[in-house]
Amino acid sequence: MILSTRKTFLLMALYTITMMATALLYFQNHLGYEPCVLCVAQRIATISIGVIALIAFVHGGATKVYAGLLVLASGAGAAIAGRHVWIQSLPEDEVPLCGPSFDYIVDAFPLRDALEMILLGDGSCADVHWSLLGLSIPAWTLIAFLGLLGLAIFQLIRRSK
Repeated sequence: MILSTRKTFLLMALYTITMMATALLYFQNHLGYEPCVLCVAQRIATISIGVIALIAFVHGGATKVYAGLLVLASGAGAAIAGRHVWIQSLPEDEVPLCGPSFDYIVDAFPLRDALEMILLGDGSCADVHWSLLGLSIPAWTLIAFLGLLGLAIFQLIRRSK
């Protein structure tokens, strides 16, 4: 059974809501983990995917446009999560130095410099606080983004139903 185009967009929106609820309610509020700059960037990508998918579901038209936007947002999220996993895999002596918080970066630096600092990550991004089956939170997030990317590509190439 293949879901309709609109139901697939709804599934993507609900999945991102689940991702954000897990991040905020479990990891941040229950376990007390503060997100690093790359975690915040991944959350922004997740929210972007959810908003685009929800608008696509409600609108019901322009499927290819929404699917293209979802490919871009999911690809960006996967790239950010991939960089995060890479930073976590670095030997301790190659981990970048810790930097300022996300809020400070956004407030104190021009947009271009802020984006560069955020996407490069810092030493706090190398900390692995939690893992399941040997995979850290960013690794699981990478898997989620790749799944969303696959769905977005499927939406892009399929015939509308």
